[in-house]
Amino acid sequence: MMCPRPRGRTIAERYDLSLHYARDDRLLPDAPRPRPTKYWPKENVELLERFHAWLLGGGACEYSTNIIYVPIAGHALGLNLKPHEQIDLETDLNRALEYVRAKGAGEDWRKACRNGLERFRRFLRLERGLGEVSKEKPFNIAQNTRGLPAWLVSELERFQRLQQRNWRTARIELNIRRFWSTHLCIWRFLCEQRGVLQLVDLKRQHILDYLDYRMDSGRSVTGVNSELHTLCAFLSFLQEEGYSIPQALLRVPGLKPPDRLPKYLTDEQVRLLRDDFEARVAQARLNNHRRDALLNRAIFYLLWQCGLRTGEVEELRLEDLEMGERKLSVRDGKGRKDRIVYLTDTTVQVLQEYLVMRGAGSGDHVFLYRNAPLKKDLVHARIKSAGERVGVKVYPHRLRHTCATQLLNAGCRVTSIQRFLGHKELGTTMIYARALDQTVADDYFKAMEKVEQELALPPICSDQTPSMNQMLALADSLMDNHLPLEQAETLRLLRSGLMFLKEKESYSDVKVLVDTV
Repeated sequence: MMCPRPRGRTIAERYDLSLHYARDDRLLPDAPRPRPTKYWPKENVELLERFHAWLLGGGACEYSTNIIYVPIAGHALGLNLKPHEQIDLETDLNRALEYVRAKGAGEDWRKACRNGLERFRRFLRLERGLGEVSKEKPFNIAQNTRGLPAWLVSELERFQRLQQRNWRTARIELNIRRFWSTHLCIWRFLCEQRGVLQLVDLKRQHILDYLDYRMDSGRSVTGVNSELHTLCAFLSFLQEEGYSIPQALLRVPGLKPPDRLPKYLTDEQVRLLRDDFEARVAQARLNNHRRDALLNRAIFYLLWQCGLRTGEVEELRLEDLEMGERKLSVRDGKGRKDRIVYLTDTTVQVLQEYLVMRGAGSGDHVFLYRNAPLKKDLVHARIKSAGERVGVKVYPHRLRHTCATQLLNAGCRVTSIQRFLGHKELGTTMIYARALDQTVADDYFKAMEKVEQELALPPICSDQTPSMNQMLALADSLMDNHLPLEQAETLRLLRSGLMFLKEKESYSDVKVLVDTV
């Protein structure tokens, strides 16, 4: 019977044990091997312990941390016996991967080790104050504008720098790509398909042709109008710079957009989502699962009860939270505007529970995932997945629509909702009043009830039996007609019976009399 492998008490002891039991029989005799921690500089041992705590604090799986991430970091330190401040983040760290490869590890294990080493590289960058490496590849203007007139590219670059002043810092790279993507689509059509080489070549009909081209390609009306607005803004910029721009080019009418209402969730759908997030928190057993569940729930409440945009959730900082005052500050929101957003007691509670689990973290962003600031794709994926679990079609911005609609229906003033959501124009907020304004519905029914009372309209009987006066009036109107003798006699007897019942006030016999006759 095999004895269980001993377990070290410290991180250094665990790494030394992993070296002792390592399968390195395939290594060549002269191949470099990691040295145990007793040969390391003292600060490197402390670094490995901090790395272990950093991983678990960021929500990493405990099994993966102990079996993959910490050992590969230990290999890097054990193969480079010098203070960690002197370790090269590329050449020295890659020696750990060469060691794993020399041991004959399979592709899946090598891939897991590369992932672990990348985490260690990120940790070292943060330790050295170098910050995160941007994963956004800078947009190559020269490469993407080949074939376009030089004057046009130069003016577009100037226009981009002007527009960039109004872009949020966290969205600059993304907005640069969007800027060039839209303008290149427009101007490649104008230059390559309509022969516009100089500004004087641009005609009004060329712009109309572009709108037709985009509609034929399946672009939505809203998207086409947005591109037209982008083109007109650029032409206005050129006009201010001294170019001769005919007013006809600036007055091309947009397409009439469909008058759609914002899509929101019903109270029952919101309840289903809320219960799902709450259940996930209650059912989480492992620390990393509970951390994820608390993060997802906190995001849900900020999107729903606070109406935050996805980017505002991503950029939320610890210093923006004022739990005691039940509010938070949105800094540098859409349009570079700041605003105050208030928190319900429930939202304060879920945020506090998440922050306790979050701990110190590796940065000042409120929401961290794997020691890095949250990304919009992850927010969208988590909300969408929750909707799929309960059968509700939802995405982050639909929760913002829901927040606005529910506030309006609860009687909140539309001007307050405008400031709460950060709308520049009141008309934007008023769109929600058309979706399902319970206040308008209540006012309508209350007013119509008053109208009916003032007109003193007789109540309609539930069994559809006509009143006595209605029956007599009907009989009188029929007697005025020239009826056959037999029918006239029957009608006379019916009227006499009605008069008799009226005198006796026996209204319950009216229907019986009518049916008998």
